[in-house]
Amino acid sequence: MAHGPRYRVPFRRRREGKTNYHKRLALLKSGKPRLVVRKTLNHHVAQIVLYAPEGDKTVVSAHTRELMRDFGWKGHGGNTPSAYLLGLLIGYKALEKGIEEAILDIGLHPPTKGSSIFAVLKGAVDAGLNVPHSEEIYPGEERINGRHIAEYAKMLKEDDENYKKQFGGYIVKGLEPEKLPEHFEEVKARIIEKFEKVRA
Repeated sequence: MAHGPRYRVPFRRRREGKTNYHKRLALLKSGKPRLVVRKTLNHHVAQIVLYAPEGDKTVVSAHTRELMRDFGWKGHGGNTPSAYLLGLLIGYKALEKGIEEAILDIGLHPPTKGSSIFAVLKGAVDAGLNVPHSEEIYPGEERINGRHIAEYAKMLKEDDENYKKQFGGYIVKGLEPEKLPEHFEEVKARIIEKFEKVRA
């Protein structure tokens, strides 16, 4: 362990590997609200956060559980289609609060091209939120609408045991995984309809 008269103990969150303070400072210098996106094993979470000297303030938040509760989403909460829908939801919510631009904060998640983190970004941008980015980082359309999952389900369906094991969560909720793209479009339409009515 480092020691000596000039050694300074790192901040607790730095020691715990939870915060990269150099990256955080760069984001704060922009002066813009942050679109904070985090992914767990089964869900995605998105927030619009404003900096304040006494501590960050969350102005708007959305969780993939909200998609299930309020918009009838029957798919998994941690996949790319649900991430896009969450982005659409947080984007509309931000606009409702008068927030029209933000800067993306992905925390310690690696900035992997095509990851579900960037599906959230695409959803927010499609809702009308202005976030600086390059479109090259977006996942492909077939991943956003779940076509890749549907194709895999069709291929696996011949093996009934593995099919039920892999997609049991979908089946229990009454969704055939092969029909995920259609279900995605239905839920997307519900989100758009709800918020566009308010804005009209």
